[in-house]
Amino acid sequence: MVKTWKDSDVNLDLIKNQTIAVIGYGIQGNAQANNLKDSGLNVIVGLQESGPSWKKAQQDGHKVLTIPQACQQADIIHILIPDMVQAQVYKELIGPNLKAGKALSFSHAAAIHWNWIQAPKDVDIIMVAPKGPGSKVRETYQQGFGTPSIVAVYQDYTKKAWERTLGIAKGLGSTRAGVIETTFKEEVETDWFGEQVDLCGGSASMVMNAFETLVEAGYQPEIAYFEVLHELKLIVDMIQRYGVAGMYRRVSETARYGGLTRGPMVMDASVKEKMKKALKMIQDGTFNQEWISDYQKNGKNSFDRFMKQIEAHQIETVGKNMRKMMWPDSTE
Repeated sequence: MVKTWKDSDVNLDLIKNQTIAVIGYGIQGNAQANNLKDSGLNVIVGLQESGPSWKKAQQDGHKVLTIPQACQQADIIHILIPDMVQAQVYKELIGPNLKAGKALSFSHAAAIHWNWIQAPKDVDIIMVAPKGPGSKVRETYQQGFGTPSIVAVYQDYTKKAWERTLGIAKGLGSTRAGVIETTFKEEVETDWFGEQVDLCGGSASMVMNAFETLVEAGYQPEIAYFEVLHELKLIVDMIQRYGVAGMYRRVSETARYGGLTRGPMVMDASVKEKMKKALKMIQDGTFNQEWISDYQKNGKNSFDRFMKQIEAHQIETVGKNMRKMMWPDSTE
């Protein structure tokens, strides 16, 4: 049975006297630092002094320090910088400022699970991973609710790692929605799998293939865009709110019968076998090695050859015009 916690299960006082250094002030860093501060916790922000986020964090009311200074002052070092720079920043700026009893905290397990960071044995290693983008983490908190999180302890040197983990989760507002226990291994493997075969890779590829099928059959691109891309959000929202069966109960009978009979025809056993192959490549480290190698060679340009293909696709050129029609003031 999965272990869960709600708001009444966690006492925030257990970490009230500890200083939390949020390292990074991007989408997640911004949201999490502000939620923790608004919950009454002692938060400082660690950044590169020349970085663009320094002034923004100060304007938001944070005490901002260099990363080494923040790590020296902190009891909990909450690392929210991009995955691929964590190892270097840890080696140069964080690691030298670790002392026994401090905690390294993450919102994604990759750096620890794949040994990008090799931490000492005399610190806690914990994770609080909100299951939503930073904007949602902040928005739901301000609405008096919260974004659910999954939590894990990888190393419990102080024997108080769980107090720290759950305290951060409560400070983020996550216990208002619910917090679920996981492991570092489970988080990174399921997270990458979801991104690759469903949330990002799978859904985008499915939409583009469906669009091409309609256009190649002679249908207007604008109509195809509406049917296979625009309306997808309505269905996903229903699935998120009511589950798969709940979605089917809320669409037309024709949509229900067509989806139930033709969905498995398209997403058949061969697709599932490909999903298993993608999962295996995550589990055995193949994807990790490929990603590290590509990033070391090309840096942020690793994405360019793929993004150029998508940006040149007809669904993107049609989509820009369609979105401009629906949301004239939007910028892309």
